[in-house]
Amino acid sequence: MKRFWTAAEVVEADSGFGVTLDGRTVKTPARADLIVPTRPLAEAVRAEWDECGEEIDPRAMPLTGLSNAAIDQVAPARDSFAASLARYAEGDLTCYRADGPETLIARQAESWDALLAWARRRYDVDFTCVSGVMHAPQPAETVRKLGHAVVALDDFRLAGLSPLVTIGGSLVTGLAVLEEMMPAADAWEAVSLDERWQLEQWGDDTEARAALDARRRDFLAAAHFLELLN
Repeated sequence: MKRFWTAAEVVEADSGFGVTLDGRTVKTPARADLIVPTRPLAEAVRAEWDECGEEIDPRAMPLTGLSNAAIDQVAPARDSFAASLARYAEGDLTCYRADGPETLIARQAESWDALLAWARRRYDVDFTCVSGVMHAPQPAETVRKLGHAVVALDDFRLAGLSPLVTIGGSLVTGLAVLEEMMPAADAWEAVSLDERWQLEQWGDDTEARAALDARRRDFLAAAHFLELLN
């Protein structure tokens, strides 16, 4: 789509803040008004529209995309959306450890043990950790409590949490970012540890590096989206 406006502005709305393009309210793909809950997020969305070039590139507008998702995808099916994220508690990345070599085992322990220790304290849960990729059921109470933490979130926080969990494969890490237990950059280092290890061992692969960089960009954008909701 070609750029058709001159200026983007933030306006107050009954339930939050909207963005207008030459006075016309921005709509979501489902044609709902794009209304977000905080002014900082609205300003960031406005900046994405203000700074785009002659052609609109949705990939360069992640905050707009996540806002659209909250309104068009999460809100109409909130329970099922939350449930799909909560299921990641049953197979969290941080619970599946390598059985070798020792260097990788040590890196995983250094990065992931602190996350699990935080989750144990924060949610009063425990985890089953195993070596290898065979599925190991987590305690039912752990799944229930982490699921409750997800279901309690509002539509916009669910939309922001979703990429953190699905990209990283770890609900624990996503919740740690949401609750500001660790910086987003450190969280990315944790969930991408295995991929970066493989690149170290086998040499840099252009396609693999590009894919990893794209995932990193989306992961950090989602973390920034959550920051702007506070």
